[in-house]
Amino acid sequence: MRRQTGGRRIHAGMAMLLSAASPAWAASEVSDHGFVVANSVVAAAPPEQVWAVLIEPSAFWDPEHGYSGAAENFSLEPIAGGCFCEALPDAGSAEHMRVVMAVPHNTLRLSGALGPLQAEGLVGTLTWTLRPRANGGTDISQTYVVGGHMRFPVEQIAVAVERVLQEQLDRLAISADRRANAE
Repeated sequence: MRRQTGGRRIHAGMAMLLSAASPAWAASEVSDHGFVVANSVVAAAPPEQVWAVLIEPSAFWDPEHGYSGAAENFSLEPIAGGCFCEALPDAGSAEHMRVVMAVPHNTLRLSGALGPLQAEGLVGTLTWTLRPRANGGTDISQTYVVGGHMRFPVEQIAVAVERVLQEQLDRLAISADRRANAE
């Protein structure tokens, strides 16, 4: 889905997200003021290779969940204050999140409201944690805590956000494994 600036298109994108939510998904926690989603996956690649892909969102982030529709437009500066940003046509740009903690090969924490949540009165913290497995590979966990005022049904948007973030997590593991196998 290509999202563009302009109220009608953003709200259409939210309608699409909400309609894609299925009862099979359930957010970890939901309240009147926010939600928490937590996902995890195992990658065959070691933490160093998972980290290398994680800090290169153009290598795994689905461009359908951006504004430009092009993966190569995503970037991330993996230092405190760094931007998870997207270049847009005509010298435009979008800040998806801001890095608040970067511990190479271990933890990446970002602050911000993703996608259509950006237009709401929300704060969000997305934490990616990488843990080496005893038999090789990496346990990757992802937690997104969102709170504040939103004009959407909280339970429905939480389910949609969890689904989208699980998709990004799966894409990260697949991309890291492909990169590890290519080396």
